Amino acid sequence: MAIDPGSLDAVPPIPTQSRAVEPRRPERSWDLQGFALKTIRIGLFYVALIALWQLVYELEIWSRLLLPSPEQVWKQLRLFTDNGQFQDAIQTSMRRLFIGYSISLVIGVLIGMACGANKYVDETVGSLVLGMQSLPSITWLPLALLWFGLTETAIIFVVLMGSIFAVAISARAGVRSIPPLYRRAAQTMGANRVQMVRYTLIPAMVPSMAQGLKLGWSFAWRSLMAGELLFLSGGLGQMLDLGRNLNRMSLVIAVMLVIVAIGLTIDRLLFSRLEAWVQERWGLQSA
Repeated sequence: MAIDPGSLDAVPPIPTQSRAVEPRRPERSWDLQGFALKTIRIGLFYVALIALWQLVYELEIWSRLLLPSPEQVWKQLRLFTDNGQFQDAIQTSMRRLFIGYSISLVIGVLIGMACGANKYVDETVGSLVLGMQSLPSITWLPLALLWFGLTETAIIFVVLMGSIFAVAISARAGVRSIPPLYRRAAQTMGANRVQMVRYTLIPAMVPSMAQGLKLGWSFAWRSLMAGELLFLSGGLGQMLDLGRNLNRMSLVIAVMLVIVAIGLTIDRLLFSRLEAWVQERWGLQSA
């Protein structure tokens, strides 16, 4: 059946519904507003916490020698900050932490990758790593003192042994979670052993290692404080022991606050950003 071309002109056009384009909201302003609200919530929480602390102090639920007031703790913070003792103690502790934690990262990642990649290594060395992880880090201090004496090396050894097994377990879990398809694809493309590790194993285990790095650091930080408490070492742990010996609880709480502040700062500036980058880079963000 032939169609008259002239009849096509008589077909009315299909009406289209015009839709107004909504203006896009500026995301930056919403981010700033959310950040401001979050800051206010956190600030109000800590103000309430300090007010509760002051109330407990005024009610004398505990002796004022055992529970100082926030003002007394603040005076100790200012005193030991002005004379430079806090700065020196923080520098000493962070140097020991950096050395011990760096060594534990290198050794722990190598052990974890070997356990995750080889069944026989996992059955032998892996079982030892799992068992040693349950051993408190402070139990290494007697051996450290016997082997290295009252030296800084003994404290670094305790930090190393406190974090190395957590890092190794995270690296092992990262390697074992890699889909076999990745390895087969790399072998199909002719990758050798070094290329397999460089381009397949390490990138695929990064999401699991991000949490392992944070966990290993927390164990290293606790091990450092425990090691510095037991003998004169010049770090934050020694200042805690100094406050105990002088029966000055305001100094003890001041040092504890400094330790908490350092932990929160490192977590926010380093590990939280690392986790956010990994989630964004590997597409792990929740919708």
